[in-house]
Amino acid sequence: VMLTNNIGRHLMVCQAMIPRNLKLFPYIFGNRTLSGYKPKSNVKDSYKILELEEGCSLDEIRNSYRSLAKKYHPDSGSATADSGAFMKVEEAYRVVLSDVATKKKSNETDEEEEDQFKLKSPQHRHYLSFEGIGIGTPSQREKQYMQFRVDRATEQVLEYRKQRLESQYAVTDLMKAKDVRQSKKVKITQAVERLVEDLIQESMAKGDFDNLSGKGKPLQKFSDCPHIDPMTHNLNRILIDNGYQPEWILMQKEIRETIERLRKSIVASRSKLGGPMTPYRQKQWNRICEQFTEDIRKLNKRVDNFNLVVPILSRQMVHFNAEKEIVRAQKTYEALMEKGEASNSDTKESEEENLKRFGWKSSLFKWLNL
Repeated sequence: VMLTNNIGRHLMVCQAMIPRNLKLFPYIFGNRTLSGYKPKSNVKDSYKILELEEGCSLDEIRNSYRSLAKKYHPDSGSATADSGAFMKVEEAYRVVLSDVATKKKSNETDEEEEDQFKLKSPQHRHYLSFEGIGIGTPSQREKQYMQFRVDRATEQVLEYRKQRLESQYAVTDLMKAKDVRQSKKVKITQAVERLVEDLIQESMAKGDFDNLSGKGKPLQKFSDCPHIDPMTHNLNRILIDNGYQPEWILMQKEIRETIERLRKSIVASRSKLGGPMTPYRQKQWNRICEQFTEDIRKLNKRVDNFNLVVPILSRQMVHFNAEKEIVRAQKTYEALMEKGEASNSDTKESEEENLKRFGWKSSLFKWLNL
């Protein structure tokens, strides 16, 4: 003990000779410090000395130890330097480190014991391939799996062929039923035609067609176009005579008749208003133009419906412009007025010529009439 104390005094002297900027910590000789201080504190006191709580991390332990070492180290040069307090801090630091290491080992052993009872995932996951088919080594299982795939493909091919044959038979049955219906329809049509032909022959034999007009005369051929098919022309003529015209043709006829009627009506309305218009007549003309514009809008709707129905693209019609139609009516009215003035001037000139040529005769006729 005396030898150890002497060594500790010499170390203190050596530390005093070392510059203060070097941090010298006491050396460990076995389980005892060179100062001869034997650790006697327990774990809780060690945590209190380091100003920590149990369960802290290693970084927190190290940071706390460093801050306390700087505070109590004899060579720190601080006012709180104390070698005894520093030794307690060092002892507490080592006790806490050993406690943390012990707890860590115990936790690891506990985890190993728990892992023994846990379900472990298979180490060889390649045995889970091949859809779980086969037994034995991987190569044997691969062969068994290939055979399984061949058998499965064969079954799928057979199932596909079966479904295809069933669908073909179903289509064949439908075709047979359709052929039967078609044959019945043909038979009925032929029977009707034969019946009509028999009735015609019977009527001809009775002489029912003898009193027809034009008997023994040639049929009226097609003077308009001799190249047209007679049968087609007759069918179209019969349909037209009985009112079976296509919808688009009737609509086209209706549109053309409507626009012509509107044009004539607006020209007639303008003619009724006469020459230079007064404000009252101008208001009347504006009302007529508004009504004409509304009629043109309705007619354009008919044009849209016609364009949807007409089967030929070149037969489609464009919308009518109300403003252009009004301008056209105004020009038509002006042209009529010019013609009227010209005709009036011609009649006056002819009357003057007649007076010149037959002046005394006309005066005589007038005197006799009087």
